[in-house]
This record gives sequence, structure tokens and C-alpha cells, in this order.
Amino acid sequence: MIVRIMGEGQVKLADSHFAELNTLDDELLAELENGDGPGFRHTLHALLDRIRELGEPLPDDSLEPSELILPSPDATLDEVKSLLSDTGLIPPA
Repeated sequence: MIVRIMGEGQVKLADSHFAELNTLDDELLAELENGDGPGFRHTLHALLDRIRELGEPLPDDSLEPSELILPSPDATLDEVKSLLSDTGLIPPA
């Protein structure tokens, strides 16, 4: 799956990583619902860091269709709320 982090670029992620990423996504969703700004910020950074670690960066000049678009690390609670589906940022495995 090709994942885009807004403002950064794209990475290719194996589907096998999505169970782990969904755990972080569930935490992020709970923090958003509770208005936990510090928790949200911490979990958003943890999620994006893990995607960067697990994913294979695509070249900057490559523009593949992204199957998943994630917010930038500096996105606000309100900005991320507007991006969410009912299941969070990461689709269920």
C-alpha cells in the first residue's frame, strides 16, 4: 500500500504492518474524541514515526496514487478530525 504523509512524501508499506498501525490509530481516535491535545500530539507523532520506520520511501520525483493520506506531524486536533472516517485514519486490516 502507498501511504502519503502530507507535506513529506510517500512510502510503500506492507499490509502486514496494518494491525500494529491500527493499534496506534485506535489510540489516536480515542484521544481525538476526548479532546486530549497532548496525548493526540504524542500518538500522532508515534504513528507517523512508525510508518516512516516500517515503510520504504518512494523517490521524491515519483508520484504514485496514494491509497492512504495521513496528516502532517503539525496537524491540529481539528484538522485531523476533519480527515477521519468512522474507523480512524488507518483502514481496518
